[in-house]
Amino acid sequence: MSIRHGLLALLERGQMYGYQLRSSFEESTGSTWPLNIGQVYTTLARLERDGLVHSLPESEAGQRPYEITDAGRADLALWFATPISRADRPRDELSIKLALALTTPGVDVRAVVQTQRSATMRALQEFTRLKYASDKPEDLPWRLVLDAMIFQAEAEVRWLDHCETSLVRHRAAPSRPISHPEAVDRADEEARR
Repeated sequence: MSIRHGLLALLERGQMYGYQLRSSFEESTGSTWPLNIGQVYTTLARLERDGLVHSLPESEAGQRPYEITDAGRADLALWFATPISRADRPRDELSIKLALALTTPGVDVRAVVQTQRSATMRALQEFTRLKYASDKPEDLPWRLVLDAMIFQAEAEVRWLDHCETSLVRHRAAPSRPISHPEAVDRADEEARR
């Protein structure tokens, strides 16, 4: 999710200033994506530059509220109507870590997999505990975020199981270099003798 569209969605509710936007963003996402206040104000400046929000006069307390423009509403509507592409997602650090562990001498890849599995299982248990901690209707957005986190953790555990099985298979298979088809034929003939 882009911070840009998150802020636009919050401003669709009404005028807000930076700290209100940060608090509302974190509340809406269950603090799964904490925002730095600098990110909020930098994003607001870009949104204003692009004509998607408009800043209002400062209050007596020195707070400058922002409101969404019609162009901002159109951009937000387009974002909600457009599916997220898998290519738009950030790189998966875990898969990169395991790929590098496989090719780095001295790394116990099974230990890396087991350590991650244990951490993911602890996270899964915590997400599940949090999900059932409240059943109030106003907690539905947070519960949906938790559901996504639960499903992602479950998928990660399944993938780690697959990785471990692949490691066992890979180490069990005899490795012999194959350079030419003739070499394969000769190796097969020698194996039959």
